[in-house]
Amino acid sequence: MCSNSETNIRLQNSRSDELILELKSVHPPSLDGRADCETWSVEFSPDGSWFAWSIGHGIVWVVAWPLDADLVQGGDAPQSTRQDKTFSCGHTVWGLAFGPRPSKAASSQVSSNEKGSRLLLATGLENGVIKIWNVITGDALYDLKGHEGVVRNLVFPQNGKLTLISSSRDKTLRIWDLSRKASFVGKKVHVLSGHKDWISCCSVSPDSSMMASVGRFDRMVCLWSLRSYTFIRNLTGGSQKTFYLLASCDFSHDGALLATAAFSGSSWWIDLWDPYTAEKLTTLVDYCQIYGQNQISALRFSPDGLHLGIVTEDRALRIWEPGQKGMLMQTKEDRASNGLCCNFHPRGGVVATGTRDGHVRFWKVPRVVPSLCHLCRSALRHSVSTHQIEPLPIPRRILEYLSYRNIPDHVETGCLSDEDEWAS
Repeated sequence: MCSNSETNIRLQNSRSDELILELKSVHPPSLDGRADCETWSVEFSPDGSWFAWSIGHGIVWVVAWPLDADLVQGGDAPQSTRQDKTFSCGHTVWGLAFGPRPSKAASSQVSSNEKGSRLLLATGLENGVIKIWNVITGDALYDLKGHEGVVRNLVFPQNGKLTLISSSRDKTLRIWDLSRKASFVGKKVHVLSGHKDWISCCSVSPDSSMMASVGRFDRMVCLWSLRSYTFIRNLTGGSQKTFYLLASCDFSHDGALLATAAFSGSSWWIDLWDPYTAEKLTTLVDYCQIYGQNQISALRFSPDGLHLGIVTEDRALRIWEPGQKGMLMQTKEDRASNGLCCNFHPRGGVVATGTRDGHVRFWKVPRVVPSLCHLCRSALRHSVSTHQIEPLPIPRRILEYLSYRNIPDHVETGCLSDEDEWAS
């Protein structure tokens, strides 16, 4: 029986080695700290065997994973014989996406050789062009043209299809069918319009039925149907502030939660929504004494759905367990950390963060054994919506747990002592 007292077992590690590794891109000294050095995106391939990041100046570096045997559990993985790749895109790279991403049901049936032979990397550029690369051969395959502004975000839905979704500063989202040659030149592409300004981020639900997008300045959180390519609703009631900016969004691994990140003045906050009912379930808030210096850049759910990785202006990384007060773990306060993005390895255990100076850091995340309640809820919610759960003749406590309504509606980050912070 599920109850509010369910616990996830956390395996303790020493905190001295939470920063596993840092990769530093090499730039001429004259370019250090200047614009176009930024790592705007970091990405693991669907099977976790490749890692890509934009190192600045239009360059993407793709490396075989793991980089070192110590980065995998047990430390006995053989060294990879695969060659690293360097892709020169000609313009600043803002978005990255590996694809296609197999559905959960099909991923175990596809051989590693078949996955590798089909692996593509999409790069979203400052000039509005999307370049598609073959990861194994390193060849540039074709360009997708149509956007009239920076391509900020790219996503391959988890359905095994050659479908690519892009969001741009031209206020539109585009759905490209890469299996049809006509789409390569911008034809037969679904264009979704509705935002009034830049789109900061987009995210696709795990069952590929729904997409969310957030507008940085128009402060719109839009939900779209990927079955009919139509607008569903705008989530409202996220903040009482008159002026704030939206930064990021992400669906949980079971699709039952949508997290959105925003900031204003001396505070940032994360709202957790039920995407089916448009109800805001909880808000995590952080305050700073220095006005204008508490920006949140990115957030990402862990593969098991237990945690949220958070990148902010004052800390390289925070790990939050939704509903809990304070951070599960966080790096030391450092306003020079310059964090921009983050991404979890698909098997968990490691999270990568990118910075304004073109560097990438890999952090060891808490090892957790999910509770049986959490596993049951995850399996159920992946295919059952809130509307289908609410009429079930089950005890109220179980119903609240299954619909994530058992968590407090307002949480503050709190503070950890220096002894509880990661050494960075």
